[in-house]
Amino acid sequence: MSKQLNDRKAEHIQIVLEEQVTGNTITTGLEHYHFIHNALPELAFDDIDIEQAFFTKLCKTPFLISSMTGGANFAETINRNLALTAEQRGWALALGSTRALIESEAYRQSFDLREYAPTIPIIANLGAVQLNYGFAATECRKIIDYTDADALVLHLNILQEVIQPEGNTNFSSLLPKIEKLCTDLSIPVGIKEVGWGIDRSTAEKLLDVGISFIDVAGAGGTSWSQVERFRTDPVKQQAAAAFSEWGIPTASSVELVKPTMDEKILIASGGLHTGVDAAKCFALGADFVGFGRSILEEATVSVESVLQTMEIRELELRMAMFAVGAQNLTELQQTERLQKTTP
Repeated sequence: MSKQLNDRKAEHIQIVLEEQVTGNTITTGLEHYHFIHNALPELAFDDIDIEQAFFTKLCKTPFLISSMTGGANFAETINRNLALTAEQRGWALALGSTRALIESEAYRQSFDLREYAPTIPIIANLGAVQLNYGFAATECRKIIDYTDADALVLHLNILQEVIQPEGNTNFSSLLPKIEKLCTDLSIPVGIKEVGWGIDRSTAEKLLDVGISFIDVAGAGGTSWSQVERFRTDPVKQQAAAAFSEWGIPTASSVELVKPTMDEKILIASGGLHTGVDAAKCFALGADFVGFGRSILEEATVSVESVLQTMEIRELELRMAMFAVGAQNLTELQQTERLQKTTP
C-alpha cells in the first residue's frame, strides 16, 4: 500500500506537468469582471501595503502556495524550492496531502519543510474522507507535530476519489467527525476543495461545525478527475471525460461563500494565473489567494525561477491596486471599481 501511494504521488506530478488536465470551456469566471481604471489614485505606489495576517502570523503578502505534492521522490525537490521561496517572499505554504506521511516512511522528508521556512504559515493537508478510513485526532497530531504546521486543511475531492483506481468513496457522516476534529486539535482546521468549488450551503454547514477557514478551490484550473483519467480503466476514463467542464467557477464560488464567512478566512484558488486575477478575487471578498499549477513547473526548475514568478505576481497585484486607488487590501476588498460584465 505504501509503495502504491508513493507511486501515485509521482504519477500525479508527471500528469499535471505534461497532460491537458483542465476543461476546454469552463473558466474561473474572472474574465467577466473588470476594474474601472482610476487615472488619479491620489496615493504613492511605494505606499501600497499587501501584508495580510493568517491567524497569528503576519505575512508579507496575501498569497498562498496551494497544496500540490509530497510523498514522492521528486516532490522533495519541488517542496524544498517552494518552501525556500515562500519564506523569502512571505507567502503562506500549503502542503500536499500528508496521508503519505503517516502510511509510508518513504519520502517522508518531502513534508519536513520548517527548516527552510521558519517564519511563514505552513498548512498541513489531509483528505477529509480519511476520517472514515482510520484517521482521527491522533493521526492528525502526528502530522502536525512532524510538519510543525500552523493549521490543518481537510480537502474535499469526491469526483477524484471515484475515478482514482485506489479511491476512497465513503463520504458519509463526515460532518460530526470534522466537528470533533475541530474541537480536539489545538490549531485552526479549514476546508478546501480541489478544483470544483464550494457553494454557500456547504460552507454554512462546515462553519457550523467549527471550521476556521475555507479555500473554495473553484473550477477553471486543474480538474483532478481529468488527472485521474490518465491513470484509470477505460470505463472510468469515459466517465471522467463527461466531467471535464464540471464545477463552480472560482469567481462564483467566492461570491457564494463570502456572505457566510463573518470573520473567518476565505481563500480563493483554482485556475488563477496573474496578480490581476488575485486583485479581482480580493475585490470579491477573498482574504488570501492561492496559486498552484501555475508555479509548479518553475518549482521543478530552481529557486530562482519560482522567486521571479512570485515577484511578478506581487507586482501585478500592486499595480492593480494602484490603478484602482487601493492603498491596502482592506481598501481593495471594499472597492466599488470592480464591475461584472454580461457574458
